[in-house]
Amino acid sequence: MDKKRALSGAIIFITLMGIVSLFSDMTHEGARSILGEYLNLAGASAATIGFVSGIGELCGYSLRLISGFIADKTKKYWTFVITGYVIQALAIPALALVPEHGWIWACGLVILERIGKAIKKPAKNTLVSFAASEIGTGKGFAYQEFLDQLGAFLGPVLLFVTALVKGRDDLFTTYRISFAILLVPAMITIALVLTAKIRYPDPEIFEKQEDKQASFEFRKSFVLFMAAICFFAFGFADFTLITLHSANTGAFNESMLSLLYAGAMAVDAFAALFFGWLYDKVGLKALIISTLCSTFFSCFVFMTGNAWLIGAGIILWGIGMGAQESIMKAAVSGIVPRSMRSTGFGIFETGFGIAWFLGSWLLGALYDLNPVYLVTVSVVSQFLAIAFYALCLWCNKTEC
Repeated sequence: MDKKRALSGAIIFITLMGIVSLFSDMTHEGARSILGEYLNLAGASAATIGFVSGIGELCGYSLRLISGFIADKTKKYWTFVITGYVIQALAIPALALVPEHGWIWACGLVILERIGKAIKKPAKNTLVSFAASEIGTGKGFAYQEFLDQLGAFLGPVLLFVTALVKGRDDLFTTYRISFAILLVPAMITIALVLTAKIRYPDPEIFEKQEDKQASFEFRKSFVLFMAAICFFAFGFADFTLITLHSANTGAFNESMLSLLYAGAMAVDAFAALFFGWLYDKVGLKALIISTLCSTFFSCFVFMTGNAWLIGAGIILWGIGMGAQESIMKAAVSGIVPRSMRSTGFGIFETGFGIAWFLGSWLLGALYDLNPVYLVTVSVVSQFLAIAFYALCLWCNKTEC
């Protein structure tokens, strides 16, 4: 494959997989904007909702270690991608079939959707990394994240419009209709991922550079980078806490909460584009800059009930999340050899997910005690992440 054709093919493949992500995120992120209230209406208690959400996220991240390892061993990347997308996409519209008081079935579908994501994520990132190497890993993953978060923006907006049209007199019925509507982007997701597989059965051909190492080694720079992303995740409050605080303080009307999330996803998308470009220019320094930008988001959100200040905090939250989502994947592509890359994505994302789960659990408990405690832990964790990013950067320069 000549250079010009390879570049063109890589761009088309990344765009196609980005559009797959767009419709996939329209489906599951749209659902997440109303899921908590829907589970409550179906009969689940607040404790149950929190437990199921936590278990779902834990499964969604921890199982990536297993799926990534098996994908590398079998090299059946497309099998994992297609299987995961089908499970994840169909679990959401299936929520429309849940009967009244059927919260157990609904909770099972929520967990199943996260398992589907765990199955496909490392393999999908690996396929994208092959093409991204042709145009720059930072830009490649940034473009993916941009389209991904564009879907995360459109999904909640779609359901907000649905609620306006249907009305909120019978919320349970309105939400069931909303989940049924999400069958459309779900089916488009499946159709597009099958199209991508048929058109590009072997994306590995895009990456010409051979592995410089035969196996994956836990070098010091790897450990430092893992520590950094785990501290970042641990102190980065889940958006559900932000919407909870926004509702508790009365800063925003409940009908606006899905739009807050949509706005955060829009910021995430554009932040990913910028910091992905910056990563190709300055490397890991881009992560230090982005984390510095988002470090104090919790101060704006949780130390006030002012709508404008909370909005500013949400913008900072979106910047931090967008930068991490794009740059972390690009960094993994540079650290892990091609033959073990799906395993590498699984390791990084599992560590990130477990830290996120534990941090969200702790921050939620601290919020109940006093929001000041939440803010303190969040800010300290972000500064620790910056410190470890700097150590990782120094380690790379000195080849330690």
